[in-house]
Amino acid sequence: MSRAHVNASFEPAHVDFLVDLGHPMLNRVVDGFVKVGGVGALHAASQDASRFLLQEETNKKSLEMSVQRMGKEAVQWGLVAGVYTGMTYGMQEARGVHDWKNALLGGALTGAALSLTEANPRSDRIVRGAITGGAIATAAEFLRSLT
Repeated sequence: MSRAHVNASFEPAHVDFLVDLGHPMLNRVVDGFVKVGGVGALHAASQDASRFLLQEETNKKSLEMSVQRMGKEAVQWGLVAGVYTGMTYGMQEARGVHDWKNALLGGALTGAALSLTEANPRSDRIVRGAITGGAIATAAEFLRSLT
């Protein structure tokens, strides 16, 4: 029976967080969720910090809303990274090929999943999110292959 391991290290210009859950796909999904989710939380915190500096008054309610927003954005950004890395890795393993088609499907499912996190998801927005996610991921894969 395999055991889960967590290893973290910090250097001034490099932060590394490794999770070993016993399967490469799970490791990539959790790693992407944690790293990109942290970036999402920092993004929300930086936006709220600038808003607090411009306001004359900051109260308990505004701080609570800021913390809630940080959590929501961390989950959204982490979801995007986790679904995308999991899908592209799964497709690569299933097909045995690393190409733009993996990115297309991973991006489409990621866009649809992100659209489902909206307050009132509608089918047209979910389809639009899937098309946009697939297009962005495919374009990124083509640009990555140029270098």
